[in-house]
Amino acid sequence: MTRAKICGITCLEDALWAEGLGAWAVGFVLVPSSRRYLSPEAVRPIAQGLGPLVVRVGVFADTPPEVVLRQMEVAGLQVVQLHGDEPPEWAEQVRRFFPVIKAIRLFGPASPDWLSYPAEALLVDGASPGSGQAYPLGWLEPLRAHPRLIIAGGLTPENLPSALALKPYGVDVSSGVEAAPGRKDPDKLRAFLAQVARFNGTGSPSEP
Repeated sequence: MTRAKICGITCLEDALWAEGLGAWAVGFVLVPSSRRYLSPEAVRPIAQGLGPLVVRVGVFADTPPEVVLRQMEVAGLQVVQLHGDEPPEWAEQVRRFFPVIKAIRLFGPASPDWLSYPAEALLVDGASPGSGQAYPLGWLEPLRAHPRLIIAGGLTPENLPSALALKPYGVDVSSGVEAAPGRKDPDKLRAFLAQVARFNGTGSPSEP
């Protein structure tokens, strides 16, 4: 089964749409330089407004482990996504308290060395995360052995079938289902999650 994560959530309305349409997880960007940034204090009421079966992910980039742990507690999140150039030692410190998704930016074919990074899941993104920039899916071949490979980077309802054909653990989308940076388009969100549901054989998600 392939799971869908909707990233770059900035408001409760969009979070509830994602939940109601079948998203397994939602992501909150705690990177101040991002157009989709929210402070941990702003994330908390959104996270609290979701049901208990939706995974809440905090996205960080080159943030020291002690800061990550403090902000995760304030925001009320459950899984850490490391989206920078964090050394393995940082991931090990965070993993003592939260599961870790390690995001890797692709500038060319993936390296099999990344399979050894200490994380519960490996997410592969484009060279410019959040931009909608895609890459050749053939670049992922060295990582296909990973049991929890998440495909991100330039995904849209239109090109999603190619990613699903690889049978990844998960797919992750942000700009591909947006009406504007940080705000989701309900129709695009519905189309994206309906394809995941059909791929998994569970039918189309219902209206929230």
